[in-house]
Amino acid sequence: MRLIRPLLGRGVSLLGCGFPLLGFALALLAAPHAVQAAETPDAEALYRTHCQGCHGVDRLGGAGPALLPESLGRLKPDEARAVIRDGRPASQMAAFSDRLGAAEIDALTDYLYQPAAVPPRWGEADIRASHRLLVDPATLPDTPQHGADPMNLFVVVEAGNHHVNILDGDRFEVLTRFPSQFALHGGPKFSPDGRFVYFASRDGWISLYDLHNFRLIAETRAGINTRNLAVSNDGRWVLVGNYLPGNLVVLDARDLSLHKLIPAKGQDGTASRVSAVYTAPPRGSFVVALKDVREVWELPYGGTPDFEPRRIAARDLLDDFSFTPDYRYLLATSRQAKGGQVIDLDAGEPVAQVPLPGMPHLGSGIYWKRDGRWIFATPNIAKGLISVLDLKDWHLIKEIPTEGPGFFMRSHANSPYAWTDVFFGPNNDRVHLIDKQTLEIAHTLRPMSGKNAAHVEFTKDGRYVVLSVWDTDGALIVYDARTLEEIKRIPMNKPSGKYNVGNKIEFAEGTSH
Repeated sequence: MRLIRPLLGRGVSLLGCGFPLLGFALALLAAPHAVQAAETPDAEALYRTHCQGCHGVDRLGGAGPALLPESLGRLKPDEARAVIRDGRPASQMAAFSDRLGAAEIDALTDYLYQPAAVPPRWGEADIRASHRLLVDPATLPDTPQHGADPMNLFVVVEAGNHHVNILDGDRFEVLTRFPSQFALHGGPKFSPDGRFVYFASRDGWISLYDLHNFRLIAETRAGINTRNLAVSNDGRWVLVGNYLPGNLVVLDARDLSLHKLIPAKGQDGTASRVSAVYTAPPRGSFVVALKDVREVWELPYGGTPDFEPRRIAARDLLDDFSFTPDYRYLLATSRQAKGGQVIDLDAGEPVAQVPLPGMPHLGSGIYWKRDGRWIFATPNIAKGLISVLDLKDWHLIKEIPTEGPGFFMRSHANSPYAWTDVFFGPNNDRVHLIDKQTLEIAHTLRPMSGKNAAHVEFTKDGRYVVLSVWDTDGALIVYDARTLEEIKRIPMNKPSGKYNVGNKIEFAEGTSH
């Protein structure tokens, strides 16, 4: 559950409006209906005031997820009540205890668990009706029309005003800027040749953009609440994973037209939300994590695919996962898990448990070679530490203390450092650089004092690093990756993720997949 702190507070106290205390009490005695109204908060009005701006009309989602019984899933009412009261550290959900009383929080929680007056649906007919083909790519030049290196472009999401910037990674100049759908989520993905980029918004819109011609090609709304998307390594298919409705949507990568809708149901028929979808290029398949059933799905996409899932039983539910470099194993965990599990995709079974405390952000974990062995490191969104694992025998090599819980971690094959933020907590204006061989913090940077520093991405050759300062008066800051000298500062309104085309299409060591 995510809420953006509203501009309006709880309201003005009656005692601050010139009413003497005795007169106020007498007025209440004379108006029993007013007392009854005060004791029965209007939950629908509370939602409109405090929640609708982020979670959408009819609770169907917007910047935050849909707030419906179907989407709340495993979150119990007491847990939802605590989230409203105290906020949620791993999201933008603010605490509302300073403006909502206990009775108001109770009423709002009850309201969220009531079925919608009209059950939310988003089926094949809705998806097809939402489809918009704006231009036929075949009518556009098939070579870059901008003069920059197409493999060293950065796609930069400017979250503060819902725009996307295309940045030249050699000159560090913005080549074009265009509005996006509201609240892009899950990171953009690219066609194998790097020409096209695909975006998913939190409220289900999938957008196709041509980086050669700087043109929006097509859009389709694939769901009400979407987690992320993946693109097949042959460039033919886009797979979208949805929280609401809980399903997978297969789109034609050329124009985003609907190909197939796959309900997310376990072997026993239990309905589930989809936690994450990724492509596994060496396997020629999509891999899917289900949030509410203990299954991993693999969907081959070569030849003439039927997209029928191969089901792999897991030991626990999955919120997040990462691949090993050879794509044979998944390292997976959930928010409630006491550790992680390793799933052998070839054998189709879990093979190990791993010690991962807190809430590791595995999707942002990275791997590199140390003393000739592959190791994996992941930040933790609940604890100030980095967990480092040996990928051969899965033992915990080290826990590296940091100045706060982190969200993103990045590196490059040509860099001696792994960069990680401390996204949550009072020290979130700092970034640690971890020596990849000694596993010690070698440097701590403070790009803009008091402003949240997070998410770095390297240029294709690893010579420079681009870092985001997540603030309304934020910036992209370009560093020399070895000397750490600041090269350039580009003002932006809360730039969040930025994604280098070459690194992404090569699934380069040190970047997220």
